[in-house]
Amino acid sequence: MSGVRLQSPVMQDLRTPPARDGSSPPANDERFEIIWNIIRNNDSSARANRHILNIPDTALEASQPPLATSHEARFRSEMGHISRHSAVFFAGTLFAAGAGYLFKIYLARVLGAEALGIYALGMTVGGVLGLIAALGLPQAAARYVAVYNGTGRYAELKGFLWRGLAVLAVANLMVAAIMLLIRGWVADRFYHTPALSKYMGAFALLMVLGSFTSFFGQALAGFKDVARRTVITNFIGSPLNMLFGVGLLVLGMGLSGYLLAQVASALITLVLLALATWKLMPPGCRSVAGELPGLQRDAIRFSASLFAVQALEYTLAQLDKIVLGYYLDARRVGIYVVAGSVVAFLPILLQSVNQIFSPTIADLHARGELDLLRRLYQTLTKWIFGFTLPLAIVVCVFAAPLMQIFGREFRAGWPILIIGTVGQLINCAVGSVGLLLIMSGHQDRLVRVQVKVVIGNIVLNLALIPIWGVIGAIVVSAATNAAINLLYLREVKAILGLTPYNRSYVRLFLPVLGSAAIIALVRLEASLFHNAVLAIVAGLALGYLAFIALVLLVGLDEDDRLVAGAIGSRLRGMLGMMRLEAR
Repeated sequence: MSGVRLQSPVMQDLRTPPARDGSSPPANDERFEIIWNIIRNNDSSARANRHILNIPDTALEASQPPLATSHEARFRSEMGHISRHSAVFFAGTLFAAGAGYLFKIYLARVLGAEALGIYALGMTVGGVLGLIAALGLPQAAARYVAVYNGTGRYAELKGFLWRGLAVLAVANLMVAAIMLLIRGWVADRFYHTPALSKYMGAFALLMVLGSFTSFFGQALAGFKDVARRTVITNFIGSPLNMLFGVGLLVLGMGLSGYLLAQVASALITLVLLALATWKLMPPGCRSVAGELPGLQRDAIRFSASLFAVQALEYTLAQLDKIVLGYYLDARRVGIYVVAGSVVAFLPILLQSVNQIFSPTIADLHARGELDLLRRLYQTLTKWIFGFTLPLAIVVCVFAAPLMQIFGREFRAGWPILIIGTVGQLINCAVGSVGLLLIMSGHQDRLVRVQVKVVIGNIVLNLALIPIWGVIGAIVVSAATNAAINLLYLREVKAILGLTPYNRSYVRLFLPVLGSAAIIALVRLEASLFHNAVLAIVAGLALGYLAFIALVLLVGLDEDDRLVAGAIGSRLRGMLGMMRLEAR
């Protein structure tokens, strides 16, 4: 991480005694370079020289005062790691989302709202049964791979990975068979959409592939290599899905062709994720041969808790579509789903940070470094919220033109964007509260919160959707999104003593106000652009430019400068690589 300066107390202690093996200690310049590489790049070659320098993994003991600098070094190290991997994930997600939305526009225009509604209904069936088939194991992989690998418990790591895969295989085959047996009842009697039945085999196959893809993807997160997972899923899997999809749709295969494209790309992604995980596994864990410990009780309990958590989360996320499918026709479900996909893009930055922050939470909590965890949580949440606000303002101000991009029949869904955005802003404003509870071992508290909210969600969906239709669904969705995140925050504060807020949030007021003013001005003068898409792009670009300029004008505190330095370092590194490749 560039931009990190070693303070004078460290430099003063560069006078190192002879090494234990009698060899001469490294010269000052060499010692400085080793220390610099340890902090800046988390460099593996530099880490190999820590024993020469008597530098522990978490700090530079030579600095004064020891505790303060140790904490500072750890903060810089963790922030650098999070920013590097989150940047890759963010870039990959942004690339996949950008290309994906272009593809969704094409898909919506080719298939229409009704076919998209059928697809959404099929995915709800696969989602419900896939949740049962996964048994909470994929999400448990993020925690236990990180814990076992980080503490050198390789036997337990081997047992968790291989036995977990075996359990997934048996469970998914059984659930897929059940899905095929009940397809007629689900299509005809529940959703009143007979056309859904003929596609159910494809949805069952996607469910199985999704379970294994999720397991290997979470295992890579546990190995703290989100960047590699992002390359595979977002830079390889997503483009393949779009390429296959366009090709089969051009051939006139319709929804069947799109589902076939998804199956093909999902299979390729699964193979690549499995190979990437295998390469990161310690050599003794790569084969089933030899001693294979069973799943540890704490891992089983954690998976069971996560299964309950996911069941509740799925209910919160998908119950609106299930109830809509029961009461309304597939066309209106399709409009709702398209609008919901736009709203779901808003927390992209939060999702990017969460992918690498989750194992970091488990690691820091296990070490008892709550002060460092608090500092990371506050700094990350502030900038997640701040950089989400201009995007949210654009979605609200340009709601109708955004929906019309997908086709004229989708324009009616513009109120869904505005209402849904409110719920997502609260989600971003509280940060990684759910992960803080799960990764600190307090998933039971999280489940209790979800049970309360799910009960309210079910009652409200059943009461409002028959009356207000899609508007009732999005009102309930936004309200439950806000409620559950605020309740999570209350639990995090009560148990861990953490809150994402501090006085530095006041610095965001002027940048957000300036950004909103610029975006509103572009909307008022949208006719000058002669094209709705150009006006939206201009509003987004100018809004972010105004936000960044005013942030710099207001000034940054020490932690803000660290974040900015980490991002700048990453961008300079990417530009440098591009220049080298160009040569």
